[in-house]
Parts: sequence; C-alpha cells; structure tokens
Amino acid sequence: MGSVNLAVIYYSSTGTNYNMAQIAAEAANSAGAEAKVLKVPELAPEEAIASNAGWKTHYEETRHVPAATPGDIEWADALIFSVPTRFGNVPSQMKQFIDTLGGLWAQGKTVNKVVSAMTSAQNPHGGQEATILSLYTTMYHWGCIVVAPGYTDQSLFGAGGNPYGTSVTAVEGGTVDDAARAAISHQANRVVTVAQWLKKGRS
Repeated sequence: MGSVNLAVIYYSSTGTNYNMAQIAAEAANSAGAEAKVLKVPELAPEEAIASNAGWKTHYEETRHVPAATPGDIEWADALIFSVPTRFGNVPSQMKQFIDTLGGLWAQGKTVNKVVSAMTSAQNPHGGQEATILSLYTTMYHWGCIVVAPGYTDQSLFGAGGNPYGTSVTAVEGGTVDDAARAAISHQANRVVTVAQWLKKGRS
C-alpha cells in the first residue's frame, strides 16, 4: 500500500504557523507518513518585512524551507494547512497560492485528498474558526475529504476546544505551548489515519 504522503503547507510571518507545521509533520512522520513542510511565497514588500523585527528574522531564518508547488499537491494523499488569521480570513499569501491551482482542480487532481487546517491569532477570539472554515470552503470545491479534529481527543479541550482545527494564541517568537502541541499532534495523527484508510480502500 505504501505510506501516506502528507504535505504540510503553511504561511507564517513571525513563526507561529511554521512551528505548528513542524509539529504536525513530526507527528505524522512518527505515525508512519512521509511528511514534508512547505511554505507559500511571501507577497509582502521587503520594506514591510523590514519594519517588523520578528517578521524579518523569521523571513531570513526560513529561506531554506521549500516553496509549495502544484506538484506537491498532486503528490500528497493528505494536506494540512497552517495559517494565521487575517481579519477572520485566510492570508493573501495562502489565497494567492490556492488561486494558482485551478489547473490541478480542472484535471480532478484535488479530488479525495484528505485535508485539515490549523490557525493562530493574537488573542483567543481573533477569528480562528472563521479562518479555518473559509479555507474549508475551498476544499469542498476541490472535492477533498475534510478531516477536522472535532472532539475526538481530550487534548482538543486543553488547547481551547476548537473542533474545526487546532488554533493557538500567537506569542512573540512563535512558541507553541504543550497543550497546543498535543492537539496538533492528535490532529496530524487523525489525518494520517483517515488517509491510510482511504489509501488501503483504493488498493
């Protein structure tokens, strides 16, 4: 049957969602998947990045991270997206990447991908649920199988109880606390498990 291919695709300005993506990939790899962490291209002008020390530092420190491509979407059996909320919606960087994938969608190559999403904001009620749901709207158009964590593990309650996907309150430096780490790991394991079931069923 082969292992599940998981693409963890993120956008991060100061590091929170990068760290979340790393945690998800580590958990998925431990569960037997082949996971890779990929960023979407930065669209902000250099002067905007330079005006925020944390943003500039993170931008420089993650230059080595590969950029996501349509080929990565095609390769993946499963996708986890990790994005900050921007006024209750997906950041323009992630939206721009998604909007370049019409060719894949038209060829049916997004159908039946297992998908889940995570997010962060500066406070506990900064639009996290709306951000994840707005991303899932696109995934329904893609014909994906959305696998939200729901209330399938006690770790979700410790991390704030968001049933749509793990959400964290961003702090300077992008640190992710132990409660969120546990919820992210559970979410990644759930995605891999469902993708394994689907892959086994197809074979």
